[in-house]
Amino acid sequence: MNADRTPEEIAGALRRAGLAETDVSTRRRAEYSADASLYRVVPQVVAFPRTADEVVAALETCRSLGVPLTARGAGTSIAGNAVGPGVVLDFSRHMRRIVEVDPEAATATVEPGVILDDLQRAAGRHGLRFGPDPSTHSRCTIGGMIGNNACGSRALGFGRTSDNVAALDVIAGTGERLDLRHGADAKSSATLGALAEVVHGGLATIRTELGRFGRQISGYSLEHLLPERGFDPARAFVGSEGTWGVLLEATVRLVPVPRRPVLVVLGYPDMAAAADAVARVLPHRPIAAEGLDARIVEVVRRLRGASAVPELPRGGGWLFVELPEGDPAALVADADALGHRIVRDPAEAATLWRIREDGAGLAARSRGGRSSHAGWEDAAVPPERLGDYLRDFEALMAERGLSGTPYGHFGDGCVHVRIDFPLHRPGGVKVFRDFLVDAAELVAGYGGSMSGEHGDGRARGELLPLMYSPAALRLFERVKGVFDPDDVLNPGVLVRPRPVDADLRVPAASPLRRGLAFAYHDDGGDFTNAVHRCTGVGKCRADLTGTGGVMCPSYLATRDEKDSTRGRARVLQEMANGSLVRGWRSREVHEVLDLCLACKGCSSDCPTGVDMATYKAEVLYQTYRRRLRPMSHYVLGGLPRLARLASRAPGLANRLLSSPLAGAGKRLAGVDARRDLPSFADRTFRDWFSARPVTAGDPVVLWVDTFTDHFTPHVGVAAVRVLENAGFSVRIPDPGLCCGLTYISTGRLDTARRLLRRSVTALTPHAEAGTPIVGLEPSCTAVFRSDAPELLGGAPVPRVRTLAELLLDRDGWEPPDLSDVTAVAQPHCHHHAVMTWNADRALLERSGATVRAVGGCCGLAGNFGAERGHYEVSVAVAETALLPAVRAAGPEATVLADGFSCRTQLAALGDRQAVHLAELLATAT
Repeated sequence: MNADRTPEEIAGALRRAGLAETDVSTRRRAEYSADASLYRVVPQVVAFPRTADEVVAALETCRSLGVPLTARGAGTSIAGNAVGPGVVLDFSRHMRRIVEVDPEAATATVEPGVILDDLQRAAGRHGLRFGPDPSTHSRCTIGGMIGNNACGSRALGFGRTSDNVAALDVIAGTGERLDLRHGADAKSSATLGALAEVVHGGLATIRTELGRFGRQISGYSLEHLLPERGFDPARAFVGSEGTWGVLLEATVRLVPVPRRPVLVVLGYPDMAAAADAVARVLPHRPIAAEGLDARIVEVVRRLRGASAVPELPRGGGWLFVELPEGDPAALVADADALGHRIVRDPAEAATLWRIREDGAGLAARSRGGRSSHAGWEDAAVPPERLGDYLRDFEALMAERGLSGTPYGHFGDGCVHVRIDFPLHRPGGVKVFRDFLVDAAELVAGYGGSMSGEHGDGRARGELLPLMYSPAALRLFERVKGVFDPDDVLNPGVLVRPRPVDADLRVPAASPLRRGLAFAYHDDGGDFTNAVHRCTGVGKCRADLTGTGGVMCPSYLATRDEKDSTRGRARVLQEMANGSLVRGWRSREVHEVLDLCLACKGCSSDCPTGVDMATYKAEVLYQTYRRRLRPMSHYVLGGLPRLARLASRAPGLANRLLSSPLAGAGKRLAGVDARRDLPSFADRTFRDWFSARPVTAGDPVVLWVDTFTDHFTPHVGVAAVRVLENAGFSVRIPDPGLCCGLTYISTGRLDTARRLLRRSVTALTPHAEAGTPIVGLEPSCTAVFRSDAPELLGGAPVPRVRTLAELLLDRDGWEPPDLSDVTAVAQPHCHHHAVMTWNADRALLERSGATVRAVGGCCGLAGNFGAERGHYEVSVAVAETALLPAVRAAGPEATVLADGFSCRTQLAALGDRQAVHLAELLATAT
C-alpha cells in the first residue's frame, strides 16, 4: 500500500475520476474493518459504485496511486477475503440490478450486488432458480458468491457457483476489460494469451494436483483452463477471491425448481457415523445431504424453546437428505439409520433447514465469556473418507483442550465447525496458530482441501504449502501476475498471503468490565465480549419480516451499513480496541447508535444473540453519567413521573398539549413537531380499579404499567374482565412502582435499577406464594424477563407472564369463539424478542380467529419515533411491513397490537384504531 497517500487524497482522486459516493469517516472505516471472519483490517476509503464505469474508474485510480482495492458484497466472508487496507468497493448498495432473466436459455444476467434471494424470486416466476444456496442466501450477493465459489446445501445436486456461470464481464488488474466464457479465444486478449501460456507450462501440475474432488476450493481452480476442458476462464475466475479482477456483470445458469422435494431425516449415534452413511446415500442422487450435530439442536432448544425444533429421529447426529421427488423408501432401506422421518410439509422442512442454516451463529454464541470462532471453518475431504476424518479431527480438538460443533455439507465432504479458541487469553493466539497448522496437515493427509466453499482468504492462504507442491504455488503466483502484476487487488490473499494469526480482531480489543450497569452474565461480565458476539454473518441485513422477524428495522429503512446491527457492533468493537474509535462519548459511537430503535429484535433474530438495545442503553449510561443529558431523556425518559403529575389534572395537561404552546414545548423537549402526543385519560386505571369491589377467585396480580394506567385504562379494564371470566380474582400492586422501561431506553440506568429493586421487592411475596403475575404492556413485561436480571446483578426476579401465557396455562379455560374475526396482528418487538409470540398465536388459533402476524417493527419504538431527527426513519420502518399489511387487509379487518407504541403509530400514520388482545377477548366474552 502507498503509505504516502492520505484517505482524503485517495477519496479526492476517486471523486475526480467519477465516483460520486466515497467515505473516509472514521465511523465508516470502522464499519468496514471486518467481515464475517476473525480478521480486522481498517480501510482508508469506502466507496459505493453505481455503475460499471465507476468501478473501472476506481480500479484505474487505485492502480495509478498504488493503493489496494478490495471488492465487497454483503461482507459475509468467513475467511477474511472481504477486508482490505486501501479502498473497499461495496457493490451491495447500488449495483443490485437484475438485468435480464431469460427463461428459454435458463440464464440470468445480473450486477454483482444482486442478493441471491432476489435472484431466486425473479427466476422463480419462471420455475427456475440459481443452484447454489449458501446459508447466507437472504443477504449474500452474486458477486461475493463468484468471488468465493460459494456452494451451500444444494450444491450436491445443482453444482457449485463455478458450475453455474456462463459468462463474466470483468475488469482485470491490468486494466483490461475481459469477456470471460467457455472456449474464450486466448489470442483475442493480452491477458488471456499470457494466461494460456502459463497453463501450457504447468499442465502436469494442474492435472495431478487440482480438481481432484468437488469441494477442492483452495487455491486457484486452474483445472478449468485445461485444453481438454475447453479453456473456460469464467469458471477459473470463480473462487479467485477478487485477486484477478473485479466483476462488473455476470450471466449465470439457472436450473428447474424441484416440484415436490422430499426431506428425509436420518438419525445416527454420532456425527462420524452419519458421515460414514454418506457413501450409502449418494447413489440415490440427492439434491442435498447435510450433517447436523445434536449439540447444535440443543443450543436451538435452549435459546429458542422446544417448539423451534420439530421431532427428530433417535440419534446424536443426523443427515438431512433432500430428494427431488418420489418415494424415499429405497434410500431409507440403504441408509442403515437408527431411525428416520420423512418430511413432505414445506413449512416443517423449512423449520428444520433453518436450524441448519443458523448453525454457524448459534454454535458461536458465547457462554460464560468463552466464544467459538471460525478460524478453521470449512475444510473438505473426499466424501468417502469423511467419517474417519471427523474422528481424527475430534481427537485433535480434544488433545488441544478445544471443543467445537461440527456440521456441514456431508454429501460433498465439507465440514463446518466453530472452535472455542482462547483468543482473549494470554497465549491464545499461539494456541490458534498451532491448531490451524496441525488441522491443515490432517486434512491434507486425507487428500482434502483447506477450504471447501468459503475460500482461503486470510484464514488459510499461509497454509497452502501444506496442501500444494512448490510447483503448484508457483503457478498460482504466475497467474496472479498475469491478471494483477502490480498486486493492487486484494493483496495478502492466496498469493503472498498474510500470516493466519495476523490482523486478528478479538485479541486487538481490551476487556471492558469496570463500572458497567448491566451484568453481561453470558459474556463473563465483559462488554467487549458482548459486542464481539457479532461474528458478522450479516443476518441483520436481510429482510426477515416475511418470516415474522424484526431485525434490523432501521437498516431495512436506510440500507446503510451503519444502521445494521453488524455495523453498530463493528464500531463498538473498534471502541473496545481503542485505536480507531475512542471512548463511550465518541461521535462515531453515537452516530452509529442514533437510529437504533432499541427494538431488541437482534437479541432473538441474530444467531449470536447480539442485544444492541442493551448496548445502546449502556453507552448512553456511560456517556451521560453525572452529566447533563439531552432534554428528551428527561421528558420522554421520565414519562412515568410526568404522567403521575398530569393525572392530577388530566384536562389541563391535555389542553396544554393541544395549545399553541405545544410546538414550543416539543422543541424544548426534543420531540419532532410532526408528532401528535397521546392524550392522558380522564380517569386512570388505578382509579377505576380502586372503586370496584374485589371478586372471588384464584388470586392473580396484574402489573399496572404507565401506559395502561395513564393513557389506555380501557385495556386494563378489558384485562380485568377477561381474567375474572377465567376465574381469577385480580389484585394490583401498590402505586408508585415502575419497571423502569423509559429510563432504560434513555440510559438512566441507576434510576432504572432503583425502581426495579422496589418493584421486584413488592412482587416477590406474590411470586413466592404462587400467585401468577401478568403484564399487559409487552415492553414492560419484557423488562422483568430480560433487563431486570442483568441490571440487578442476577438477583431473582419474579416471572411476569403475558396475558396469553397465563390463559393458556389456565386449566378449564377456553377462549371465546372468534371464528368471525379476521385480523392483522403486530407483535410488539420486545414481545417477539423476549417472550416470543407463540402463546398468542396458539390462543388465537384455538379461538378460531384468522390472523396474519406481521413481522418487523412499527417504527415508533417507545421514545425513538417521537425524538426530533427520527421521524422519517420511523415512518419508513412502519412502511416496511406493518402499514402495507394493514392497508392490504382492508378496513373491515381487526388490527391487533398489544404495544402502546404500535397502537399509537397505527393511529398516527395509518388512521387505524388497533386493539389489545385483552380487548378482543373481552368483547367476545
